[in-house]
Amino acid sequence: MAPPKKRNAEAPREDVKRASEQIASRLRARGVELSGTERSEDLVAIEEAIEHFERVVEARGGDLMVDEGRRGAATEPDDRHFALPVRAEHEPVARYLERSSRATDVARRHRTID
Repeated sequence: MAPPKKRNAEAPREDVKRASEQIASRLRARGVELSGTERSEDLVAIEEAIEHFERVVEARGGDLMVDEGRRGAATEPDDRHFALPVRAEHEPVARYLERSSRATDVARRHRTID
């Protein structure tokens, strides 16, 4: 039996870099402002916060396409309670996550749309 192949020591780092680039691409497609200095953990946290917000909005009957609009910037959302918070340029990740959490709580308490 052949000995197991040793994995290149750089491979895990490259995997994280590739995954981070994919997450960043998805976030930018949603209109989330990124500085390029976010750590991989930051990107994951932002994506998870947005997905949580969207699940809450959908459970309350919100329409993400109407409320968020194109690239995450609705000019007149159908219901402002269901609009994803826009990340300001240079806004620290922790602050954006805080605002996203508050917006999720507001959406959760908002009336259900039929």
